Amino acid sequence: MDKIFELIKKEEKRQGETLMMIPSENYASKSVREAVGSVLINKYSEGYAGRRYYQGNKIIDEIETLAIERAKNLFKVPYANVQPYSGSPANSEVLFALVEPGDTIMGLELASGGHLTHGHPKVTFSGKYFNSVQFGLDDKGLLDYKKISAQTQKEKPKLMLIGTTAYPLAFDWKKLAEIADSIGAWLVADASHVIGLIIAGVYPSPFTHAHLVTSTTHKTLRGPRGAMILATAKGVKKDPELPAKIDKAIIPGMQGGPHNNTTAGIAISLEEANTPVFKTYGKQVVKNARALASALLDGGLTLVANGTECHLLVVDLRPLELSGNVVAQSLEVAGIVANRNSVPNDTMPPFYPSGLRLGTPALTTRGMKEKEMKQIATWILKVIDYVKPYKLPEKPEARSTFLKAFRSKIEKDKFLLGIASEVKTLCQKFPVP
Repeated sequence: MDKIFELIKKEEKRQGETLMMIPSENYASKSVREAVGSVLINKYSEGYAGRRYYQGNKIIDEIETLAIERAKNLFKVPYANVQPYSGSPANSEVLFALVEPGDTIMGLELASGGHLTHGHPKVTFSGKYFNSVQFGLDDKGLLDYKKISAQTQKEKPKLMLIGTTAYPLAFDWKKLAEIADSIGAWLVADASHVIGLIIAGVYPSPFTHAHLVTSTTHKTLRGPRGAMILATAKGVKKDPELPAKIDKAIIPGMQGGPHNNTTAGIAISLEEANTPVFKTYGKQVVKNARALASALLDGGLTLVANGTECHLLVVDLRPLELSGNVVAQSLEVAGIVANRNSVPNDTMPPFYPSGLRLGTPALTTRGMKEKEMKQIATWILKVIDYVKPYKLPEKPEARSTFLKAFRSKIEKDKFLLGIASEVKTLCQKFPVP
């Protein structure tokens, strides 16, 4: 057996025996995985259905057209493009289509739960080639829409690209639309994390308020690693050429041939999402997140925004003087896979942040409910309490060495491995679909 297949089997085992709690991760269905691993990977299909640059695309055209029609039907939009390779290219393609270098754009800052592609300064495409202005959260970890409005009136962004990777509360899309409309700005909603919750009706929909909606297809949608750009009726009304602009931004603007195997996987996931079973799933995701948040709050932890209204929550570890790195590494040894994350007004750099991000989409896919969330919270609290003595060095140059030594120390820690054994037992009761 090739070494790669040995490693794949090991990864399959790891996923089955641990708790996948990174909010952006989920389990795709067998049908989606079969499509992604199919012979469609062999075909090159640069262009669009009926307008390809290569021959032999009759069947590919049917697959892509079916994916588009399913997206348009599910989200009730006049236009959908399913070719973006992932969420970051999708956001970049929207910027390429609608703004020029140097134009002002606005988004939620990274430390407050936004994404790098929403204009994070200096080190990103969106922050380097555009005049990016960003807004954050107030002292309570909430969005201040009056403050956002005032900032918008002052800065006059041409486009507002707003979404979340770590903001636990729901956006008020109506208020954001009113703010954008007041200055004639494009409002682009990045629904990558919450698209499945929107389908389930447990998260506010941006489709009647935004001009464009971008989304990945693998998080709460449970599809392959791809993305969509969806133009709303409001967007097409603002500019009837909007669909053509997006098409051109993708090819020849920023991409070559689409990944046809991914397109097929997207089509399957959209069909799976258009069912009562999926809506039940989305509702349980939020129930589980709230149960987890409640149990962690009861255990004395501090949460950003004091809870959650979606699929994720962020633990603020600053009151405990703990690093997200220390806690995330320890939880991983204990069989609980989460990720370190910045918190609002974090004074630590992104690589050594002061928070921990947790999510429930994958656990819910396995069939876990509120009872299991309480048990998982108990394990998390035990691990955090256990590693309280391990403080990250204040000197930046000492942090990497400290974490390497810490990792080596805890990999054989009996207490953490004991929890990992209990986690494995729970996982066996809820096998990966």
